Amino acid sequence: MKKYDSYKDSGIEWIGEIPEHWEECRLGVIGGFTSSGIDKKIVEDEPTVKIINYTDVYGNKEKILNTEKDYMEVTSPQSKINQHSVKKGDLIFTPSSETKEDIGLSAVVVDDLDNTAFSYHVLRFQFNKEVNLLFKKYLCNNYPVLNYFSKNSKGTTRQILGREDFKNAKVVIPPKSEQTSIASFLDRKTSEIDDIIADKKRLLELYEEEKTAIINQAVTKGLDPNAPMKDSGIEWLGEIPEHWEVKKLKMLVSKVGSGVTPRGGSSVYLSIGIPLIRSQNVHFDGLKLDDVAFISEEVDEEMSNSRIQDGDVLLNITGASIGRCYFVPDGFGRGNVNQHVCIIRPNINEVSTVYLSLLLRSEIGQLQIRLQQTGANREGLNFEQLKNFYLPVATSLNEQQSIVHHIESECSKIDFKKARTEELIELLTEYRTALISEAVTGKIKVTED
Repeated sequence: MKKYDSYKDSGIEWIGEIPEHWEECRLGVIGGFTSSGIDKKIVEDEPTVKIINYTDVYGNKEKILNTEKDYMEVTSPQSKINQHSVKKGDLIFTPSSETKEDIGLSAVVVDDLDNTAFSYHVLRFQFNKEVNLLFKKYLCNNYPVLNYFSKNSKGTTRQILGREDFKNAKVVIPPKSEQTSIASFLDRKTSEIDDIIADKKRLLELYEEEKTAIINQAVTKGLDPNAPMKDSGIEWLGEIPEHWEVKKLKMLVSKVGSGVTPRGGSSVYLSIGIPLIRSQNVHFDGLKLDDVAFISEEVDEEMSNSRIQDGDVLLNITGASIGRCYFVPDGFGRGNVNQHVCIIRPNINEVSTVYLSLLLRSEIGQLQIRLQQTGANREGLNFEQLKNFYLPVATSLNEQQSIVHHIESECSKIDFKKARTEELIELLTEYRTALISEAVTGKIKVTED
């Protein structure tokens, strides 16, 4: 892309050179911050006001705040409402976050928002310098500025950026006419990139649907399309191969049980020790242990009934991830589970570990989980419900193993395509970030089409 004719040192290490006719300055020079906004309390006999909250900025893909958004309503004294009201052109910042990478995000108010103020979870920035309305959303939402915010944030459980650090953040200001061109260019280009990313994410969903179909077909109909079939006797299961049987889960396993919350809860977790598998660690594609908790030998001894073994199938039985399952691989070693994860221990003479895991993952297993989520049972599965699940079973362990090999082979091909698509999404996301940074720092020259 085109470059400007001449550049100068911006004096900002993480920005480098900028076009000769551009200026750099601190945020505190071109406007002012206001914090301590409206709280969320509802107080009788006080006026009602809409508030821009943390979640209206965090995760705001368009980085704009307009009349189309549904803002929370609270009550507050009129004097406080007047003091913290927002107007068109204001920037609203997130001064804190759970991670350094998400701190200092901002969104610009692009409409006149009647009776709207900002909450105490965010900061309001009002400009004293004329800046293009849509350029404002890129002014700080770019890598150099967000990187500065990240490096200067402080905290342990939550990262916080101080008011002075906000004021001292250095930004680059092009002439007004170029601001308009840059904002229009970035709106167009980022929209095109976002559309491509959305298409790729939909492709990932289709890949998952394809994997599910492969698993369902194999574990309910087998691998031989010409095999004689019989009625399973269960309406929602339909026909199964003639030599298969329908069995209750309890006939295939030697254990169905879960753990408990360690006495003392999360306060007893350690940085090293015996892994405690929780629901966030159990996924359909494996046990993800990046954030696994650890417990001591003493706590593990108190929870001896919920120790896991190689070959156990682990199933989430409560919460939003209910139904997710995977098996304990050979060589995993010692481990335990909490009350949200159920241990299902296969009888190896009846059913193989991976085969049972695939049965529970299939639509046959997931349907029965959904059927139990009614009325008083919405919050979780109990062991008796699980034990009475009906499963179609290939009676030969060799046939079970053939089905497992087939599913793993076909799904690995899809996983390869998924990985390539995920890499492309990552590259597109990085390109989007780089394009914004290059444009707002003048590394590329943006002109009107």
